[in-house]
Amino acid sequence: MGSGQWAVGGVMFERVEEAAAAVRRRAGSGAPEVALVLGSGLGDFAGTLEDAVSIPYGDLPHWPASAVPGHPGRLVVGRARGKRVAALAGRVHLYEGHDAASVVFATRVMGRLGVRQLVVTNAAGGVNTRLTPGVMMIIDDHINLLGVNPLAGANDDRFGPRFPDMTEVYASRLRRLADEAAAAARVPVAHGVYAACAGPSYETPAEIRYLRAIGADAVGMSTVPEAIAARHMGIDVLGISCITNMAAGVLPEPLRHEDVLETTRRVRGAFIALIEGIIDGL
Repeated sequence: MGSGQWAVGGVMFERVEEAAAAVRRRAGSGAPEVALVLGSGLGDFAGTLEDAVSIPYGDLPHWPASAVPGHPGRLVVGRARGKRVAALAGRVHLYEGHDAASVVFATRVMGRLGVRQLVVTNAAGGVNTRLTPGVMMIIDDHINLLGVNPLAGANDDRFGPRFPDMTEVYASRLRRLADEAAAAARVPVAHGVYAACAGPSYETPAEIRYLRAIGADAVGMSTVPEAIAARHMGIDVLGISCITNMAAGVLPEPLRHEDVLETTRRVRGAFIALIEGIIDGL
């Protein structure tokens, strides 16, 4: 599914519409008010939704499938704190061989379903040494080092304008709401800048020193394409990184994906409490 191919003749838009129609048929009960993208090891929140309908990605037309541990690969639509919520338990990444259009396909579908608020979460490495494993970082801004932009190619005005503004990718209103929810739930949070690198190899110590020098506080391999596509569609975005490990070179030990998943398991309760508090305030 090449992004250039999809853009020609509005093929991408048509496939997004087909997937959105399939979600409506399966989930019913009205459009979701908010959508969440649940990063590595953070998919347990989807299991807390009430009156939920769970749809494997493979059952939805054109939907790309993830094969990464910690990404279950299902869309769960239900209710939380009285609101209709769509939870994407797992995402796809550029490093899996997907193109940028595939990576943001789910975001596009959420927009066409009527979602106007998107919470994007991820597991990230701590570049700023004040961020320790287990801390939730509210993303204030990002640095795109992926080498691609999901808006490259022919623009379809039905999604959004050719040159969308990115002055405030992560809505200040939603960041304030996250701070309030964190205080109420007694979940410690920090704020910072998220850098997205292509992966799948972890960054080298020299690359981490570079990221620190250019202002990054955390680093990961996702989130930025979805945030850009959401803003292209006029969706307000809140980004949350769960700091699961210190980045390369900070500690004298190798990085392992198993440690990432272990940290997300450890903070499961705090993460769910934070997300529920945010939804409650929307």
